[in-house]
This record gives sequence, C-alpha cells and structure tokens, in this order.
Amino acid sequence: MLKNLDSIIKYIREDKEKGGDLYQYLRHKLKHRKRPVSGKKEVIKNRKPIRLRPEIVLTNEEFGHFEVDLIVGTERKGAILTIVERKTKFLIMRKLSGKNAKNLAKAMIYALLPYKDYVKTITSDNELEIGSIREYLLKKQKQ
Repeated sequence: MLKNLDSIIKYIREDKEKGGDLYQYLRHKLKHRKRPVSGKKEVIKNRKPIRLRPEIVLTNEEFGHFEVDLIVGTERKGAILTIVERKTKFLIMRKLSGKNAKNLAKAMIYALLPYKDYVKTITSDNELEIGSIREYLLKKQKQ
C-alpha cells in the first residue's frame, strides 16, 4: 500500500525504469524541472528585522503605520507601488515606469505627501528596490 505522494512518484519512476508505462498517465510525465540558479544575493544595508518594529504597530490601534510593497509586471517591465495603512486598510497605489530606487522614492514621496503629518512608521519586505530607497534619499539629501 502506498502512503504518500513521494512513495507514489518513486513507484512510478521504478516502473518507468523497468519499461512500464505508468508515467504516461501523469500530467507532466515525470519531466525533470530545472531549478532556477540564483546569483549572489544582495543584502539591504542597515536593514532592521521586522520583529524589532514598535509594539503599537502590531496592535492596529493607531492610524499612521503604513506597509509598502511592489507588484512587478510580466517580464519585470513595469511595477505598481502599493502602500496600505494598517488600521484602516486604506490603500494607495502608484504605477511605476521602472522599479529603480529613484522612481520608487519619488512615487512613495508623492503618494504619502498628503498624509505626511500622519505617517509614523513605514514597513516593507526585503525587496532590494524598496531597501535602496533609503540610500537614494540619503544621497539626495547630501546634494
């Protein structure tokens, strides 16, 4: 009796090696999938772990705590910046022509400008583009 998917696949592979035809009934016919090879992973400088954010952010009791994310289009050509306020789930979206730090920083600044007096924290995931906004803004400030 076969107990799990791995056992079933193993049984079908062994059957195929012995000349059986069970594999032909599978959707992918046991085709081997190539795993993507990742290059050297870049690290965001001065990144703080999400567990270190203030406790008040987690309670959703206070307006002004925003979460930022990117939705990347097909073939990585375009992107949409999403900014969500945690308490009210208020959503701000901006279409980006490119997802470099300059475009991202400008879109984020203009999107949050009407709410600048209310912004207390901005949380993002570990996307390199979002992490590079800080570097871009610091560079811009020095000029």
